[in-house]
Amino acid sequence: MLLSDELVTAQTMAWVNEFIVALNVCPFAKREVERDSVRCVVLRSKKIDVALEELMAEVQWLDEQPDTETTLLIFPTLFKDFHHYLDFVETAENLMFDQGCEGVYQLATFHPDYCFSGAEADDVSNYTNRSPYPMLHLLREASVDKAIEFYGDTAEIPNQNIEKMETLGKSKLDAMFATCMKAKND
Repeated sequence: MLLSDELVTAQTMAWVNEFIVALNVCPFAKREVERDSVRCVVLRSKKIDVALEELMAEVQWLDEQPDTETTLLIFPTLFKDFHHYLDFVETAENLMFDQGCEGVYQLATFHPDYCFSGAEADDVSNYTNRSPYPMLHLLREASVDKAIEFYGDTAEIPNQNIEKMETLGKSKLDAMFATCMKAKND
């Protein structure tokens, strides 16, 4: 069953609001959600080269739209396999470097089966980067630098997030994700 782009976006934004913002996984997200400066783009690419073209098209779009702070590129039909997704991320980062995006944009990575190197697949620490769908989070470097300057030392954020995940536990985290997937488009 093909999910509509609106439903994929609603589920993704439910995850952003109920997981990322509510748990303060990213202390910078709430401001941008409240400002409505987060763009969601659902991409139905079936080939890596097309997905790379779509990524660069979004970079160009952001260049032309300074009021949009960040974009979530959501791939509901591509990258079911986490390791193929990681290969794509490496290729995407290399392309962005080659296209002069270093210091301008950066990618954050999220996937339903995210697993940190050296971690077991069922380790709750992986939930810090798990999402309803495979996605790339395209961020403006200048804004990240400004947020870090305002926030102060960000080195402890990953450890704090792992502690939150451990406190919540796998059952609660799975339930939170299931709730996000029940979101409906208004």
